[in-house]
Amino acid sequence: MESIKTIYKIGYGPSSSHTMGPKKAAEQFSAKNPRAISFRVTLYGSLAATGIGHLTDVAIINALSPKSTEIIWEPEVFLPFHPNGMKFEAMEFGELKDEWIIYSIGGGDLSDETTKVTHEWVYEMTTMDEILTWCQKSGKNFWEYVQDCEGKEIWDYLDEVWKTMTAAIERGIDEEGLLPGGLGLQRKASSYSIRAKSYSDSSHSRALIYSYALATSEENAAGGKIVTAPTCGSSGVLPAVMYHLRKNHGFSDSRILKALATAGLIGAIVKKNASVSGAEVGCQGEVGVACAMAAGAANQLSGGTPAQIEYAAEMGLEHHLGLTCDPVCGLVQIPCIERNAFAAARALDACSFAMLSDGIHLVNFDKVVKTMKQTGHDLPSLYKETSSGGLAIYMNRKL
Repeated sequence: MESIKTIYKIGYGPSSSHTMGPKKAAEQFSAKNPRAISFRVTLYGSLAATGIGHLTDVAIINALSPKSTEIIWEPEVFLPFHPNGMKFEAMEFGELKDEWIIYSIGGGDLSDETTKVTHEWVYEMTTMDEILTWCQKSGKNFWEYVQDCEGKEIWDYLDEVWKTMTAAIERGIDEEGLLPGGLGLQRKASSYSIRAKSYSDSSHSRALIYSYALATSEENAAGGKIVTAPTCGSSGVLPAVMYHLRKNHGFSDSRILKALATAGLIGAIVKKNASVSGAEVGCQGEVGVACAMAAGAANQLSGGTPAQIEYAAEMGLEHHLGLTCDPVCGLVQIPCIERNAFAAARALDACSFAMLSDGIHLVNFDKVVKTMKQTGHDLPSLYKETSSGGLAIYMNRKL
């Protein structure tokens, strides 16, 4: 299993699969073909269907600049390996010199039909059941397994991740005005934060969580600097929960980093055994996985046992099964931003529910991951980030 660094990528929104991945691919192809006079890039399936709203063409053109680039859109053509297919072609005086078919498989990662990404595999155990058994036998926790496999240098990386998450929330809380894209959607994080002050107790807490999640999600939608957790489109969930627990419950930064390690491990398990790509399995693989990560991390901070942490993560994912990805106008705004806020609150609910239990339950995390993968494969393509079904259709009819 890969490093949790592949779950936490620091970059710019609005989409890890539709912006960060294509940009990385373009940079690699450009470096391979320095003598090219121009480029031609064909986008297939989901990348073509929602690429304009996700700024896919802008990311590719900027990465290949100053060479001229032609973008060809093929939303009806789905290559067999993954819905997010791209074909890069390098041209010299009108003659094709090189071509490359590559896929943006979610979370900013690239893959082709034969080689999965290019990252070092650092975890021998790849399922929650294996790792949970190890925790019970060794007396250690999930974050200690991360440290054993990744080395102590992982804490420096997670420290940078946490600083970036915190900065995104604080920028987003301070910003106001319209989000780009043409939907006329106003930023809400600032007003939610202000209105939270008029509430007390649980309502105050819930309003703050909403504002933190909205802040990061709005920053992402505006192309700001965020951390994938596990994707750009779900980047508001985990930071909101961690920031709330740090700011309003007094947890130290060192404990937050350990919680982030556990959350990253949960995300890595799903990525290895299923997917975090909305184009492949729907939003259950993005917001659902983010909720599972946040629920497990919060439970650890609350003093949960490994069994309770697993239970919280299981509930976070289970109760997002079947969630479709239907972004209006191909923008990571409606319903994406609100989904991040609700998933953050649901993560804390899952944490509380698991803390009341002994951690024993019938449906384990690994079974839910398998179910999520199968459910995603059974979903029609119009519900997997193509903006051709669901809310995207009915909203577009009104625009």
